[in-house]
Amino acid sequence: MTERYVLDLQEVDETQVAVVGGKGAHLGGLSRIEGIRVPVGFCVTTDAFRRIMAKAPSLDDRLDQLSRLNPDDREAIRTLSARIRRTIEGIAIPDDLTAAITRALARLGEQAAYAVRSSATAEDLPTASFAGQQDTYLNVVGPTAILQHVSRCWASLFTERAVTYRQRNGIDHRTVHMAVVVQRMVFPHASGILFTADPVTGNRKVATVDAGFGLGEALVSGLVNPDVFKVRHGEVVAKAIAAKQRAVHALPTGGTQEVAIDSRRQEQPALTDAQVVRLVQLGRRIEAHFGRPQDIEWCLVDDGFQIVQSRPITTLFPIPETGDQENHVYVSVGHQQMMTDPMKPLGLSMWQLTAMVPMHAAGGRLFVDVTRRLASPASRAGLLDVMGRGDPLVRDALETVLDRDDFVPSLPDAGPGGPPTGGASATIATDPAIVTELIERSQVSIAALERDIRTKTGPALFEFLLEAFAEHKRVLSDPLSMQAIMAGMEATWWLNDTLQEWLGEKNAADTLTLSAPDNVTSEMGLALLDVADVIRPHSEVVAFLQGVEDEGFLDELAKLAGGTEARDAIEAYLDRYGMRCVGEIDITRPRWRERPTTLVPVLLDNVRNFEPGAAERRFEQGRQKALQKEQDVLSRLRALPDGDRKAGEAKRMIDRVRTFIGYREYPKYGIVSRYFVYKQALLEEAERLVQAGVLPEKEDIFYLTFQELHDVVRSNQADDRLIQQRKDALRSYHALTPPRVLTSDGEAVTGAYRRDDVPVGALIGLPVSAGTIEGRARVILDIAEADLEAGDILVTTFTDPSWSPLFVAVAGLVTEVGGLMTHGAVIAREYGLPAVVGVERATRLIRDGQRIRVHGTDGYVEILP
Repeated sequence: MTERYVLDLQEVDETQVAVVGGKGAHLGGLSRIEGIRVPVGFCVTTDAFRRIMAKAPSLDDRLDQLSRLNPDDREAIRTLSARIRRTIEGIAIPDDLTAAITRALARLGEQAAYAVRSSATAEDLPTASFAGQQDTYLNVVGPTAILQHVSRCWASLFTERAVTYRQRNGIDHRTVHMAVVVQRMVFPHASGILFTADPVTGNRKVATVDAGFGLGEALVSGLVNPDVFKVRHGEVVAKAIAAKQRAVHALPTGGTQEVAIDSRRQEQPALTDAQVVRLVQLGRRIEAHFGRPQDIEWCLVDDGFQIVQSRPITTLFPIPETGDQENHVYVSVGHQQMMTDPMKPLGLSMWQLTAMVPMHAAGGRLFVDVTRRLASPASRAGLLDVMGRGDPLVRDALETVLDRDDFVPSLPDAGPGGPPTGGASATIATDPAIVTELIERSQVSIAALERDIRTKTGPALFEFLLEAFAEHKRVLSDPLSMQAIMAGMEATWWLNDTLQEWLGEKNAADTLTLSAPDNVTSEMGLALLDVADVIRPHSEVVAFLQGVEDEGFLDELAKLAGGTEARDAIEAYLDRYGMRCVGEIDITRPRWRERPTTLVPVLLDNVRNFEPGAAERRFEQGRQKALQKEQDVLSRLRALPDGDRKAGEAKRMIDRVRTFIGYREYPKYGIVSRYFVYKQALLEEAERLVQAGVLPEKEDIFYLTFQELHDVVRSNQADDRLIQQRKDALRSYHALTPPRVLTSDGEAVTGAYRRDDVPVGALIGLPVSAGTIEGRARVILDIAEADLEAGDILVTTFTDPSWSPLFVAVAGLVTEVGGLMTHGAVIAREYGLPAVVGVERATRLIRDGQRIRVHGTDGYVEILP
């Protein structure tokens, strides 16, 4: 019976996390790798912890109380977790358990010094490291002291920081158990941390070693700055030697002490270059064993390295799998589509199946491999030009990679670079009938899809959908549609570049495109103002909407005075725009039609902030402003040398931009309309799977790829474990920041603006909509929590079309992601909102409620005192 409570480190490996916790399992695994030395020791298993917990029935109630607390209620968590720790430390360890631990100590040397280390079952996992969440005690001497520190380790499962970490990560306190590792102490000359991938850039080829004198506690606790070495391909490529004034040493009687380092030794490296290279070789062996980059704690004892911990580096962005050893350069799709959140597997695979170019998934995001286009000088120039116009940070990151002569191979121009980016050349006439025809074509195609999909179920639905995806791509790649989009974009670029040259005016197209016709996204924002006009006169309806929580609220409206008209207006809006939502490129995201409560806060803001008829007035004011701007530009051009010719050219381009720029938003509307049809059919299929007992809930299909779902429907069998793994992985992906550019070495290349024309302390971004505005910053990460007042400036991570209803209520826009032609920029220009996009970390650097000034013409934001 007693053998269950104590296991030698040599007996365990990484499959036994449930028995010995994450740290114990990893140490057991490490001790089995050839050439890796781990200090000897044993584990007190989770069975011992469970037995201790069972001895105090009061703990059950306290854990219930704990799980009900808000993670932000620090005081309540501190008080309750301290009470739980005191209870655990006060429980007497049963005799048989004490005997098992003292027998293990006798085998290793009873009076030796030991490290007593917490090892929780939810620790050092691939998706959550829990680093520093539980406690470690060094240089513990004698069985009595060791038993006391084992109790402390059990109790440390309920430190305030461990409890808060679990609550924020949605981990149930009862599902985590604590094992304890007891290891012989080593008294090192030097110690530190080895990362087998660069933790800052993510580069998997570069290892980083942090080193200091004495025990590693000095580095971990921040007592000293470490020496830092970087190693690539077996040689030290960079190093920074720190002045190490203090170290932590073990005391003979137990415990540790800070000591001053002799001034002559302070500037000496803690390791020689040869030792650093040898350590990295050991690290590569450990990395190969665990199959992923590791964060390794090491000690140098008598010129030999001992490894005291290894855990996965959980902050690295995953690399797309290619199956080859070639170099690859990837550009983020999410930064172009205004959706940098992770997508669920069904969302990823549906976008891949309907996209015009091959896309690779990693970290819940999609990337396009641009290596071939960068390798050929002909396609390289076009790619950099388009990327630079869209997002200068992407261009700069790509140029950074190109500057490393050895990374991207050079192909001759005739190489398989594919067509230059930019699509069909815009040679069409400036004719509004073209846009009308394209919109009709799209509507006819969607109506046919809605009609034909109704009768399809089971495997036949999936065969039908594959044909529908082919039609989807055909509509998207319609040459006339591509020409119309390019015509609008090229006319914008021509006007901005040429009018700056001729008149010295920046971003003139921003005013010339105000209230452009046929823009389905800007119409969507204005249409919600019209819905507010229907609701505003009915006080009962307004009061009811303020308390709405249930998605079935539309049915309730009819019982109120004015409720029928209100419901009809909202229903008509949803019929036209209900397929939209935040993050709409992910088919699994709830659409407005599925979750209409999302629109209620925006609708109520509109009722409060606007007068009746605001939509029509806004549109007409914009149109008049654009008209006045046109007349102003043309009269100034006519006054120049060769003025009539210049004015004639400008007039043709203004007509062209107003004819086509609105259509730029339509293809996305078409895609999302089709997506909603696909989704409804797949959810009906999911309902059948739930009825048949194949899946517990409909939404589980979101964690399968399209092909996997097809297989489930064919076989009527689903892999519950796979679905759970995908849910856990998605949770971990939320913590990752996707890079704009990623290399096959795992390096996240960020890019920089390289500008010196902005005030000190200003936040630099890309100017996308002219004008300067000052106001209160509203940092909003969820559209459903919008609470805006006239004059507010919206600050958020990204804005896809679903954010447009908010644009009518704000005076300016700042986003972390975006480019000149992304949706938020196009709509900001049409509404005349000064806007700066691509402002790195804007939502963290600008606080909600601060006053800011947005320089939409020059591309920077000032935080005002």
